Amino acid sequence: MIKTMVEKVFGTRQAREVKRLMPVVLQIHGHEKRLSGLSEDELKGQTARFRARIAEQTGALKQELAEVRRAKHDCEDPTERMALEERAHAVETQYKAALKAVLDELLPEAFATVREATRRLLGSSVMVTGHELVWDMVPYDVQLIGGIELHRGRIAEMATGEGKTLVATLPLYLNALAGRGAHLVTVNNYLARRDSQWMGHIYKYLGLTVGCIDDTEPGTQQRRAAYECDITYGTNNEFGFDYLRDNMVVSLDARVQRAHWYAIVDEVDSVLIDEARTPLIISGPVGNENDAMFADHNLSVERLFRRQTEQVNSLVAEGERLLDSGNEEEAAVSMYKAQLWHPTNKRLLKANQESGVKQLINRMELDYLADRNLSPNKQQYRDLENDLFFVLDEKGHTVHLTDRGV
Repeated sequence: MIKTMVEKVFGTRQAREVKRLMPVVLQIHGHEKRLSGLSEDELKGQTARFRARIAEQTGALKQELAEVRRAKHDCEDPTERMALEERAHAVETQYKAALKAVLDELLPEAFATVREATRRLLGSSVMVTGHELVWDMVPYDVQLIGGIELHRGRIAEMATGEGKTLVATLPLYLNALAGRGAHLVTVNNYLARRDSQWMGHIYKYLGLTVGCIDDTEPGTQQRRAAYECDITYGTNNEFGFDYLRDNMVVSLDARVQRAHWYAIVDEVDSVLIDEARTPLIISGPVGNENDAMFADHNLSVERLFRRQTEQVNSLVAEGERLLDSGNEEEAAVSMYKAQLWHPTNKRLLKANQESGVKQLINRMELDYLADRNLSPNKQQYRDLENDLFFVLDEKGHTVHLTDRGV
């Protein structure tokens, strides 16, 4: 009863949100009145004009980001590379913020441009999955509101028949103006193909390119070309498996996806909850002893492993000497470092059988893990791995090379 009374006085949250967005809808209508007087070429030229405004407001940051990344790529000093990495991250954050600000600024005019384009397509024949259809759609105000919410990264719930397919064209067009790609993730191949062709008439009318990854074979140039389009449609499984495959390639040129910028997930409850319960699993061939590449790298790995084994033996001997002299703290550091380097080292396993050594290493491990969660300038053990060539994680069945090991 109290909830009902509150809603009568203040309105529902949905009603308040719609009321808050109405000024933006009125701005869209205001731009439409001006756009209706433009010629067809002038309307199609809106896309180039929008992109020029984006470049004007974000071009300097984009260029700076490219220069920092190039400097990082050419840098060989690990400390300097780390500083350049941090600088690149800071500039990228500024660039994304500037890009978001200009897109928010362009939203009313960009949405009005899409709406005017749909109005001019009325009555024209369009081909969709081999069938000829007559274009008869212009976004209503409720669809404009849905598009605004999707641009802002929120969930827009719409009933069947309320035009979700058309709603998505508004934020997709706006975010594709950034030139970084915009994705529409849907639940089945038919919808991906149909919507890319159907809504593609709007995008192409306004000078954008559109592709569908489900029309191409994985790992091909055609698949890569679909991702290079301004707007890309596809199913959640294909997007997911392409991501996994891209992390298994031996050359960056073999990747098909580019950096992820903006995506709309259709049937979000199904994709992110129901289907997410089934993991995407992928496997690939591994090398064997007959491969020339295996032979070349195996020698380097053996040499690296032999050098680290020698250092582990020295560390264990140093740890035993420190224990005998009563210096448990430094002994724990030496022993734990040896365990990081080679947990199955015979000399280390023998030392662990001595009274109190295992407990000493375990206590050091807890201190080390807690220390890694502190800010870098407070880390007491931050240099613990600096002398390593690689670190083994028995529980996770992983090994990673340090900068020195690389």
